[in-house]
Amino acid sequence: MTKNLTGLLLILAALLGVLGELHGWLLPTISWPFTLSREFECLQYPGWYTPWLEVDGRCHWFGWLCMALLALLGCIILLRSRDSLRLPPEYRKRLQRFASIRRGKWSLILLGLLLVLAGLDQSIVGKRALAVEYKGRWYFPAFTRAVLPGSTFDLMGDDERAETDYRALAQEQGCPGRPSLVLMPPVPYEPVADVAPFPTEPLEWRGGLLCRHNGQPYNGLACRLYPDGQVHLRLRYRNGRLDGQATGWARDRREVYSAHYAAGKLRSSSYADAADPTDFLAQSDPHRLYIVYYHPAPPLTGGHLLGTNSQGADILAYLYGGLQVNIKAALLYLPVIYAIGLTVGMLMGYFGGRFDLVVQRGIEILSQLPFLFVVMILSDLVPQELRGFVLILGLLCLFGWMPMTYLIRTATMKEKTRDYVAAARVMGAGPMHILFRHILPNLTGIIVTLVPFSVAAVVLSLTSLDYLGFGLPDTYAGWGRLLNDGLSKLSSPWIVSSAFGALVATLLMVTFIGEAFREASDPRRRTYYES
Repeated sequence: MTKNLTGLLLILAALLGVLGELHGWLLPTISWPFTLSREFECLQYPGWYTPWLEVDGRCHWFGWLCMALLALLGCIILLRSRDSLRLPPEYRKRLQRFASIRRGKWSLILLGLLLVLAGLDQSIVGKRALAVEYKGRWYFPAFTRAVLPGSTFDLMGDDERAETDYRALAQEQGCPGRPSLVLMPPVPYEPVADVAPFPTEPLEWRGGLLCRHNGQPYNGLACRLYPDGQVHLRLRYRNGRLDGQATGWARDRREVYSAHYAAGKLRSSSYADAADPTDFLAQSDPHRLYIVYYHPAPPLTGGHLLGTNSQGADILAYLYGGLQVNIKAALLYLPVIYAIGLTVGMLMGYFGGRFDLVVQRGIEILSQLPFLFVVMILSDLVPQELRGFVLILGLLCLFGWMPMTYLIRTATMKEKTRDYVAAARVMGAGPMHILFRHILPNLTGIIVTLVPFSVAAVVLSLTSLDYLGFGLPDTYAGWGRLLNDGLSKLSSPWIVSSAFGALVATLLMVTFIGEAFREASDPRRRTYYES
């Protein structure tokens, strides 16, 4: 039953991906291959080569290939017999030993939950509405690649041709001429390229004094706002009374008003546009004042659970985007380095001799290249518009496959002396058949143990490069860039603590999983060291 369900789900996911690409749908996780193909030109080519697969003038071959592989995997699972899909007894014992190691088990569960949340994508984090009901018609902006202009919802002025501001539209839902329902994601901000409005905290009057929500008289700056949220007047209060400098701005952001108060009384004032500032002061409600938190804003203000960074991005949304970047990097990085590292390592261990000697010397030469200097040189040589995810990931793959070759080489040299390899030779099997059909399955324990540490390595490398300024472009959310921002603004400790906490938690979970797999793969349950 589980086998059939898994196969059907994989085939259904492939069909949804194909239908989504043909109809312009943007489905969480399923549309990731097509989204990656749109981001990188190397994963697409002009559609006139294959007009039946052409979408928006290009053929996104990487996405179609992923959907084909997904459907093929589902068909294989359905067609294979139940016994062929069962784990051997030795692997079942290893899984049982892994489950008995609590730190590894719970780390795997938590990491799996994070992967599920990251897979929900725009359903959790994004500035587009999940659903909008307007004039009896339903729209789903977050799940379509098409951009809905403001004219779709009868917005006027500058908003008519621009993409709809769904956050502003959600504040007006239910009003005449506005949608009756605007459903936003739990975090209604994009990870990057989305500046959040300045968070505000309303103040209240109690006994003629301006107070915070806890009833304490307010000390500090308070603002009166225009109806559109723009700052009109900025006033200073001490013990709930006006005291100090006051400044006013016109709607075109010109500073036109200045005044000085002492003990709640006006001492002097000046207005640039006229002698009498009465009309100017009446443009905002004098009884509604707010604390305006300029970026970076602290946590739990203006709906920002973890606050904002210095660029005005919601930190929770930025961390979520960084998690997705790390997952995409790992999904592309691991197959490449393991395909190269396993092949080279097994060939070295199986053939040995001069081949082994030459390849080892070549690996030693490549491993001595300073990785950071190579990145810095390429950053200067490659134009800004060509730098991106593929370049950085390619450099990581160039250096990432070499460390595992020595472990695979040693394991292959050990396995090739086994009786099953000698029997395969006697039966006429060639070297490639022996390596990939007989030896490789016996290296599964080593491979499974190395995978978590490889994931930790790519996450740490991306974060380090972003922190140094040689990582991904600003169009990607990078934890290293957020960490750099936080260290440059230690007066806002929530920035660096959020980035550091996310990085440490992720690396700890991955490391615990790797250690648990390594311990579960050890034929000896415990190792005792005796003097």
